[in-house]
Amino acid sequence: MIRRVFAFVAIIWFAGFLTFTLTLPGPVADDESRVVVVPTGAAGRIERGLELLEADDARIMLVTGVDPEVKPGEFAAQFDVPMDVMQCCVVLGFDAVDTRGNATETAEWLKAKNIRSIRLVTTDWHMRRAANELRNTIPPAITIVEDAVPSEPSLRILFLEYHKFLASRVIGLFRG
Repeated sequence: MIRRVFAFVAIIWFAGFLTFTLTLPGPVADDESRVVVVPTGAAGRIERGLELLEADDARIMLVTGVDPEVKPGEFAAQFDVPMDVMQCCVVLGFDAVDTRGNATETAEWLKAKNIRSIRLVTTDWHMRRAANELRNTIPPAITIVEDAVPSEPSLRILFLEYHKFLASRVIGLFRG
C-alpha cells in the first residue's frame, strides 16, 4: 500500500514538473497596463522593462529588490538609462531581498500610488512564483499582466524553481 501511495505521489510530482518545464510563460505582445514591475535577478528583466519605457508602452517602472548599495546614477550607467528617464519613470525599491519581499515591496508601492493594473516582468522560469507571491499580497482588484522574459534555464534552475513554486502555493493556501 505504501509503495502505491509513493508511486502515485511520484507520478503526480513528475507530471507537474514536466508541465511546469514544458509550458513556461512567454512575453506579452500588448496590454493596457502603463506600470511595469521588475524584480531584480536574472538577465534580461530590467532590459525588458526599460524597452517598454522606451517604446512608450509604459509610463513608470518599479525595480524591486535593488541592492541598497546601488545609487540611481550607477543604475542609470549600468543600464544606459538617460537621467531624465531615471527621474521621471524609474523607481528603485531597496527593501526586498527575495521573491516574497518583492511582492511585499510592490504591494506597498501600488497602494501608495493607488495603481490598479501592472505588467510584471520577470524571467519565464520565475514568473509563476513571482505572480503567485504578488497575488497573495495585493488586493484581488489589482490586475497582473504576466510578461515573461524568455531564457534557457538549466535543469537545476527548473528543478529548484518548481519546488519553490510548490512551496509558495502551499504557503499561499495558509495565508489566504
